[in-house]
Amino acid sequence: MIPVIVVCGPTASGKTAVGVELARIYGGEVISADSMQIYKELRICTAKPDREEMGGIPHHLIDIISPDESFSVAQYAELARQAAEDIRSREKIPIVVGGTGLYISALIDNIDFSHVSGDTSLRKDLEQEARELGTEAMHERLRSLDPAAAEAIHPNNIIRVIRAIEMNMLSGRTVAENKQLSRLTPSPYKVCMIGLHTEDRAVLYGRINRRVDKMVEHGLEDEVRRVYSRYSTRTAFNAIGYKEMLPYIDGRCSLDEAIDKIKQGTRNYAKRQLTWFRRDDRISWIDMTDIVQYDGIIKNCMNMVEKSEIM
Repeated sequence: MIPVIVVCGPTASGKTAVGVELARIYGGEVISADSMQIYKELRICTAKPDREEMGGIPHHLIDIISPDESFSVAQYAELARQAAEDIRSREKIPIVVGGTGLYISALIDNIDFSHVSGDTSLRKDLEQEARELGTEAMHERLRSLDPAAAEAIHPNNIIRVIRAIEMNMLSGRTVAENKQLSRLTPSPYKVCMIGLHTEDRAVLYGRINRRVDKMVEHGLEDEVRRVYSRYSTRTAFNAIGYKEMLPYIDGRCSLDEAIDKIKQGTRNYAKRQLTWFRRDDRISWIDMTDIVQYDGIIKNCMNMVEKSEIM
């Protein structure tokens, strides 16, 4: 079995730095599990690690598709499996780092999506309905078909809403039922899952607010304008930071209002991430409130890896 270390948690919890440090310690390479860092050009709004933050550690599944392309969790699972096998073939350890819980589960639980194929024609019809009726109406439609999926998927994430409706209509099963079927093949991974959080939620929210301010200082508006002008089909514009900035660019709100909405949207996203990860009892949690004690945090991570006996 392939040993895998997972570093997960909400946005702005310090996952990138911890993942890189563990890769140094254990001779690993990072596989990103972020549903927006896969897109090229979306650098600032997705907080992609730069060369310095990567610290010489190879990172996989970052900047791999155009902002106007669609990308499914099934595609992610296949690419992540290939990356994990490639890393292990070179006697390295895959370090999965990110906050997209569905991506992480798709990989480490070896979810097989082949039993439910998509229907391009149906999806186009649903997309047209979304344009005509709006996101809230589509979310309510999902709620009538699959209440649990509607609870887990934000109404603004129209891509996932449509995909969940499509899968329900094609299979007659809920998302949970399809997941259960897809887990029938045992996972090839031995996993140590480390979750980063802050006991004091106000500390996390403060970090989120400061991160957004830095994004604006570093040119978020210019990035959004540039990508907005280049692509007519903008799948990646569901990214937090883009969808809130576009009303400002179109003259429908002030810059301050857009920034406040980005901060609020990011804080809400962090809550949803924590809700998702808290359901997984395989995760051992580390409090990142006091990042001054960074050496102690890394030592705790190492203790978790040793206790997991994945090596």
